[in-house]
Amino acid sequence: MTPVIFVPRDSAALAVGADRVARAIARELSARGLNARIVRNGSRGMHWLETLVEVRTAHGRVAYGPVTEKDVPGLFEAGFLDGGEHPLFHGETKEIPFLKSQTRLTFARVGVTDPLSLEDYRHYKGLRGLQNAVAMEPADIVAQVTESGLRGRGGAGFPTGIKWNTVLKAQADRKYIVCNADEGDSGTFADRMIMEGDPFVLIEGMAIAGIATGATKGYIYTRSEYPHAIAIMSEAIEIARREGILGASVLGSKHAFDMEVRVGAGAYVCGEETSLLNSLEGKRGVVRAKPPLPALQGLFGRPTVVNNVLSLASVPVIMDRGAAFYRDFGVGRSRGTMPIQLAGNIRHGGLYETAFGVTLGTLVNDIGGGTANGRPVRAVQVGGPLGAYFPPALFDTPFDYEAFAAQDGLIGHAGVVVFDDTVDMLKQARFAMEFCAVESCGKCTPCRIGAVRGVETLDKIAGGERSDEQVDLLKDLCDTMKAGSLCALGGFTPYPVLSALTHFPQDFTPRPMAEAAE
Repeated sequence: MTPVIFVPRDSAALAVGADRVARAIARELSARGLNARIVRNGSRGMHWLETLVEVRTAHGRVAYGPVTEKDVPGLFEAGFLDGGEHPLFHGETKEIPFLKSQTRLTFARVGVTDPLSLEDYRHYKGLRGLQNAVAMEPADIVAQVTESGLRGRGGAGFPTGIKWNTVLKAQADRKYIVCNADEGDSGTFADRMIMEGDPFVLIEGMAIAGIATGATKGYIYTRSEYPHAIAIMSEAIEIARREGILGASVLGSKHAFDMEVRVGAGAYVCGEETSLLNSLEGKRGVVRAKPPLPALQGLFGRPTVVNNVLSLASVPVIMDRGAAFYRDFGVGRSRGTMPIQLAGNIRHGGLYETAFGVTLGTLVNDIGGGTANGRPVRAVQVGGPLGAYFPPALFDTPFDYEAFAAQDGLIGHAGVVVFDDTVDMLKQARFAMEFCAVESCGKCTPCRIGAVRGVETLDKIAGGERSDEQVDLLKDLCDTMKAGSLCALGGFTPYPVLSALTHFPQDFTPRPMAEAAE
């Protein structure tokens, strides 16, 4: 059996030298006259172990990491092609605790396959969902997705099936599927990992959405900061088109569906669906007033499904395994699994997919291993730069849309960013307001002006200027932004500000001028 060596091509691995590791392995193979195949796979999502090199042996895949270029000769000396012992050896990859305890549905193939091998994709149960879909009536596909309980994985958790049903019933000469891959939240990288590590699952999910709603054209809107994802996704689309998965006859059926990648310029507000649609149309990325909803008048004025990467990538498993299989995971109205991204000051940062219901404390302390520097955790922000800050007192909160909403928080894209006890929460609140001021599209007054006034007010609080009055003014500003903003940028900015005020009031008391000026 020819040994197969897996070296990730994921951006996180590339950032720590994966290409250099792959080249070093190729040189050693040549110099030693050894025959082995190198596969550039996606990342397993264990970022503290990147570059994670795997070898397929007679006993399964074994892992070594974090591997650097200088470690490669030693790996060969240790016989790593046969799973030899080495200080970087972790045994069978699937037995690593961080991986073993996950429930990987959406990310089942990420890190396992060659991302651009359709043969690999089919071998690992790819295209089964699409094969089922082409044999079904559109309304039955929508019903199955609805019954699964799948909700939007990028924002407020709107039921996917309801959105699809609206587009299905809309009358128009053309309909569209738009994938929102404009992943801009701090501490999030799941969309990028899917596009780089398993692009065919997104293609399959979008094709199913097209058949279900009568849409014949799809767009993936992503950001220019993701060059590797753009390249891999574009190549995968070409392969899918060539193999009859996309085009005038999807898998030889009566259904037509094609798609392409469009690249934005990195404006955060284009993560909001109507700004994204404007940008796709070649216009300035400015929020549209609703109604009309995009499901009725979206891209080019036609009915449009706008879902994010994780939502669409979850559809193939639902269409393959059934609604009941997917719905059996999770709690309450939060069904299925969620790819959670652990970031910030955390020992074991990375991608952890699990069923809804795990507590925040379990994620941070047990799975994430606490802070990387060993200091106590003071705050965790969930849901990106507009997410609420949770103190350890709320670590028993289950990862569930409604449970987070009950604590004035939001799950959003499931980015979890950890801060230790040195964090200044007034500065974090100020960052939220400043971020909103910089990224605002300028369409509505509460966001455009409110965020600027928020920065000014927080600076006055930091300087000790009539602190109580300024705190009251800050709360009033937040109420105005929450109720009056056209979109979630201005409407959600109060979450980090008010949660910082609520849970860390001591950071908003007057302080010495020298400290405030730092």
